[in-house]
Amino acid sequence: MASLPELKVTVYSDYICPFCYVGHHRLQRLRDSYELKVNWCFLEIHPETSAKGEAIDTLDYPSEQWQKMLDNLERIAQEENIPLGNLSFITNSKDALLLSEAAKQYGKKVFYDLHEKLFKAYFVHSRNIGDKIILKEIALSCGIDEHIIKSAWIDEIYAKRLINNYLSARQHNVQSVPSFVFGNRILTGVVSEKTFREVANQSFSDSGSRHGS
Repeated sequence: MASLPELKVTVYSDYICPFCYVGHHRLQRLRDSYELKVNWCFLEIHPETSAKGEAIDTLDYPSEQWQKMLDNLERIAQEENIPLGNLSFITNSKDALLLSEAAKQYGKKVFYDLHEKLFKAYFVHSRNIGDKIILKEIALSCGIDEHIIKSAWIDEIYAKRLINNYLSARQHNVQSVPSFVFGNRILTGVVSEKTFREVANQSFSDSGSRHGS
């Protein structure tokens, strides 16, 4: 069987961003056509939010705009069979992001196990992923050692990675999540699977043109 072509994508994302959750599901579907290599760059979008969790209406969004976004999210989830619970609170995501950065050292399988479980915990089961007790439980279920879990929150190397992600986003002129970088092409916000595939195909066409093939 011929190997799939490699596709490199940089994704700027946060675990409490609804359309990062949707974008993750849509992007992963490209694995049927590509050997997907994703550089996950986590950005904390609501550092002002308490890790104890706060009601959604504490966010500075007009109620009409927020309801429209929720309606759109629910429609997409139903149409594409993406599991979605009741999004009723917001929380601080920094510790979850640090944990994912630490999990990268275990390799793809463990990282994606944690990655999926964090999204699912918040968007499907309405669990507070700002709570370190909950985060530790999830991480242990992925086979992550307890000392690695602790180091995620105290070792400066992981905090520096979040800073580097922010600097990388500025380099690409990325100002919001989710944002997906395919070479020189940047897609932001609610991106359809069709658009992902079109941009992926175009990136290979451009690559072939540059190499004269």
